[in-house]
Amino acid sequence: MLDELFQIIEDRKKDKPSDSYTAHLMDSGENLILRKIGEESLEVLFAAKDEGDQRLIEESADLIYHLWVLLSFKGIRLDQVKDELSLRHKGRE
Repeated sequence: MLDELFQIIEDRKKDKPSDSYTAHLMDSGENLILRKIGEESLEVLFAAKDEGDQRLIEESADLIYHLWVLLSFKGIRLDQVKDELSLRHKGRE
């Protein structure tokens, strides 16, 4: 599902459906996307501290989504992030 979600974000960026939240974020620009990442980051912290596992899962999903919107907005492919993670893992072996 994670690769599929990134592809959906890419498609919505390109196709810009009028009822798409992703397209709205892309059209609104970097500042809104960054603000949403900041909000979601705080919500993850609050959920981890006091709101239980289910809320942490929900807020983590929101944060991942908004981070991937930013990556797509910046023209960064998910594979580039995966490659970086692989390099870091190999460096520890």
